[in-house]
Amino acid sequence: MEIDNPSIFKRIKHNFFSSIKFSFLCFRSSSSSSEISSSDDSIQVGEPILQNVHAFSFTELEVATDGFHSSNKIGEGGFGLVYKGRMEDGKLVAVKVLSAESKQGDKEFLSEIASLSSISHENLVKLHGCCIDGPCRILVYEYMENGSLAQNFLGGSKNKSKFNWKSRRDISIGIGEGLAYIHEEVKPHIVHRDIKGSNILLDQNFTPKVSDFGLSKLFSDNITHVSTRVAGTLGYLAPEYAISGHLTRKSDVYSFGVLLLEIVSGRTAVDFDLELGEYYLVDKVTNINIEFHKKFSHSSLCNVNCNLISDIQSFIKS
Repeated sequence: MEIDNPSIFKRIKHNFFSSIKFSFLCFRSSSSSSEISSSDDSIQVGEPILQNVHAFSFTELEVATDGFHSSNKIGEGGFGLVYKGRMEDGKLVAVKVLSAESKQGDKEFLSEIASLSSISHENLVKLHGCCIDGPCRILVYEYMENGSLAQNFLGGSKNKSKFNWKSRRDISIGIGEGLAYIHEEVKPHIVHRDIKGSNILLDQNFTPKVSDFGLSKLFSDNITHVSTRVAGTLGYLAPEYAISGHLTRKSDVYSFGVLLLEIVSGRTAVDFDLELGEYYLVDKVTNINIEFHKKFSHSSLCNVNCNLISDIQSFIKS
């Protein structure tokens, strides 16, 4: 992504500062309704969202990333590029430059700040600050040495070998604890809306960190669900959310369940098979479960258990 286009800069600055001005006017709603509707045209936040965020200058981030050089590019998402940077004090950071082409860039930027500016947990990526003085909307995070779970675990057999069952268990528990924290302990509660392997980062000790809160929604205690535009990633979306547009914390739980299947099987949520063609991991596991029940009705428990182990091993190795 080129970041030196004057026309793009001009458009970004106009849109962005309009959004920032609006965000300072947004305060926690005192409504007692158990349902709210969101058109995704506004950011529902509880407090002025920039009050607890460190403001970096564009120049210092430009220097830290060697002018946003391609050799420092470490990731790319739906909302922009991520660069590795080294600050003047030697600290390594991840610098996320939001794409000018993204229609939801301003809202994604504000949502991420609103969600992460005042919370801290071992299993959530830490937001160091943002940049609003230059032509781009930029978020600055702690740097994760081992990249994402998708890169390290779902990227091929060589990478899978790094993760024994204890590692998989610890990563699964860590992700669950991070979700439990934003769902239950943080006020207002946060629903992530895009739990998947590429949004789980791993530090030098392979401790998982939930990241990318750009699609997140905030829930006060008296809100049961939000009616909103469906957003997320194919293969991870909860069916009831995809059909109705009613977002609840259970939507994240479903996505977490799909992620657990990926961790256990080493397969991606959407995969390709020579016989089946493109298929969803959830559907394939469901079909295997049906076959197990059929065997159980015609075989001894011992034979079923032996077949179960054999089938699971074949599924993971294939």
